[in-house]
Amino acid sequence: MNTTFASRGLATFALATLPLAIQAAEPQLEGAADTTAEAARLNPLVVTAALAPRTADETLASVTVLDEATLRRQDPMSLTDLFRGQPGVDVVTNGSFGKSSSVYLRGTSNSQSLLLIDGIRLRSATLGGPAWQFLDPRMFERAEIVRGPRGSLYGADAVGGVVQLFTPEGEEGDPQPRVSVGGGSFNTQRYSASMAGGSGGTRYYVAGSRFDTDGQPVRRGGDDKGYDNTSGLIRLSHTFDSDAEVGLLALRARGNTEFDSFGAPAETDFVQQVTGAYGEIPVSDIWRSRLTLSESRDEQENLYSFGVTVFDTKSRSARWENTLRLGLHELVLGAEYLKDSVTTSDDYLVESRDNTAVFAQGLFDFAPVAVQASLRYDDNQAYGEEVTGSLALGYDVGAYHTLRASYGTSFKAPTFNDLYYRDQWGNFGNPDLKAEKAEAFELGARGQYQHYFWDLALYQNEIDDLIQWKDQGNFTSAPEQVDSARIRGAELSTGIEIDSWTLAAAVTYTDPEDRATGNRLGNRASRSLRLDIDRELGDWSLGGSWVAQNHRYDYDFSGNATRLPGFGLVNLRAGWDFAPMWSARLTVENALDKEYETARDYINAGRAAFVSVHFGQ
Repeated sequence: MNTTFASRGLATFALATLPLAIQAAEPQLEGAADTTAEAARLNPLVVTAALAPRTADETLASVTVLDEATLRRQDPMSLTDLFRGQPGVDVVTNGSFGKSSSVYLRGTSNSQSLLLIDGIRLRSATLGGPAWQFLDPRMFERAEIVRGPRGSLYGADAVGGVVQLFTPEGEEGDPQPRVSVGGGSFNTQRYSASMAGGSGGTRYYVAGSRFDTDGQPVRRGGDDKGYDNTSGLIRLSHTFDSDAEVGLLALRARGNTEFDSFGAPAETDFVQQVTGAYGEIPVSDIWRSRLTLSESRDEQENLYSFGVTVFDTKSRSARWENTLRLGLHELVLGAEYLKDSVTTSDDYLVESRDNTAVFAQGLFDFAPVAVQASLRYDDNQAYGEEVTGSLALGYDVGAYHTLRASYGTSFKAPTFNDLYYRDQWGNFGNPDLKAEKAEAFELGARGQYQHYFWDLALYQNEIDDLIQWKDQGNFTSAPEQVDSARIRGAELSTGIEIDSWTLAAAVTYTDPEDRATGNRLGNRASRSLRLDIDRELGDWSLGGSWVAQNHRYDYDFSGNATRLPGFGLVNLRAGWDFAPMWSARLTVENALDKEYETARDYINAGRAAFVSVHFGQ
């Protein structure tokens, strides 16, 4: 596997560096559409990295944007299918179709990265990370992946980075319906419908979806494990003549997933929900003020052979942001209040905590030099005070290249499980735990041209006071704060749009080391690559993705003893616009029918084909 991976890696690395080779030929490229839309796709606006709209080359950060066109082309069954192999991103799943999933950014854990949906934080306060597997990709039109610490902007848990999902927003005009019906392998059925439009300054988007599958075994020789998900979305906004704006969002996913627990069948009834309302006003020509009130819920009722467990999280927040534009410079000043509460079937010493924060950021343009600096103070009822900051410098080398360097600090909050967990077997939390702390350095360069881009980043992240559950004897465990980690890595990504071709490639190297033992941190691949190729052929479109990763080690108490082999996946897709407003799509996941696992003893789905018919633009 190592030899094969190396040879394939070199081939893809050559493809990823293709823009460097053809830079000189850029003015002579023929047939490439010179459009604003194309430029926007290759250098999109990003809001997550700096709390303000910046093109990708202006963010001074490592960012990946998966836009609406990408989501429609790939039509993924899950968000993890979309994220796997993206620059700096690793994915671990306990099987396919609604099974427990984790997303690792730059070698950090699932609970050391942040998920936002339209600016609203969603995660389990007991486990620490979000339940990616319960979110339907068809509810979103865009994803921004920002790699590197963002604690000074978003507070706790943004150690490895931030993923923000954006729901569609209606536009002024007649109602625009969309309907999709499809199905395929494992008796899978998939339906979705939406309506968007607007008039008189009011815009709306309403959508619903249903996913139902018999699934496949998650362990060798096991039974099929099904999954169903019903999701709904409402988004409304209104802009007044004064340019003030108000809006609201409600997104809810509810369903059931079956899984295997120590050889016995089990299932989870889940709810994932975010609701929010905002108001934004232009206080003056240079000052805009925005207040957002929101609530998110992660609710899971687990049915095991030995009984029922309940872990419900409710997070309520108020966030106030003020943006001041001072010529070419911009200041962002804000405050945030967050209250977490949990309801569980186990006894917790504390069932709620609140966090108060203030933050400031300056975005300064001294062309060709750019400076971004931010500072945040958090005061948490459970684990005390934390101060985080960041500084990024950028330098434009001519019209097409940007060099960047950054330093940032961040922290991960101890979860309710870490602090207060109690169960009938004698496992217990530690209320004296403090937050994990991290500091990271990054050097990067980006080339941004008319029809392609490339981006290179080198980084190191030092994380201290890692919280690990340790054996206490008598088959019980408790969390301790003694470990540290050093994560080093490199990322190279590129995107090209020429004539009817769209190509994207990414190569990632990660060295996540446990400093106490010298072992690689569990569940992380150290090398990965991803290649996406699509072509338009009149009414037809053809494409495919290739994702390859080397081996990883499972979590265990004996070091890197359990090795999970690497793998390569090929996914194929085709589309046909067979009539005005009508189209059909075919996707074949894992086309080579590879058996692979990213978590010990949990296998993922083999070859699976899905067909769908769509109406609407």
